[in-house]
Amino acid sequence: MPRVPRAEAERSRRRVIDHTARLIREKGPDQVSVPEAMAAAGLTHGGFYRHFTSKDDLLAHALAAAFTERREAMEQLADRPGTDHTPRTEFLDRYLSAPHRDHPGHGCAAAALAADAARTEPGSPLRTAYTAGLRELLDALAALPDGATRQDTLADLSTMVGALLLARASDDPALSDELLAAARHRLADQAPGH
Repeated sequence: MPRVPRAEAERSRRRVIDHTARLIREKGPDQVSVPEAMAAAGLTHGGFYRHFTSKDDLLAHALAAAFTERREAMEQLADRPGTDHTPRTEFLDRYLSAPHRDHPGHGCAAAALAADAARTEPGSPLRTAYTAGLRELLDALAALPDGATRQDTLADLSTMVGALLLARASDDPALSDELLAAARHRLADQAPGH
């Protein structure tokens, strides 16, 4: 069997990671099988071990990619030229929105996978990757140019993730919308400078 060029192998690996990142945010890591992850990337299950040592290895890489995606979105907001909203306000509006609530596969890994990470053993690859991603997310939120303290940033992220989790869990659309709106309002009122 001919060898696959290194660049092509890396593109395949990246596709598997990206598709798995979406799948685990949609379904949870326990509900995503290796064959499903490989198929989502357009590859066969047989090639899995050329890219990863185990499912846990894949999950850790996918979770890291999901957190990096969120951090990069925040950095793009911070780098945008002046608008009517601060980068922090813009981020809150996007985070605490119906589209984010309704599409967890493309959303924040902190909210989508909090319960899954909490159920794993300390030191597990999933929990370790989750903790590293959480730190990355906190650093990116703290880097938004709004003068927030570390304490503010911790409280903001806790409120955002909690509100999103509750809004997703509710089967009452009005209550779900209220939860998101209340969190946006609370965080806007507590923004530095208010």
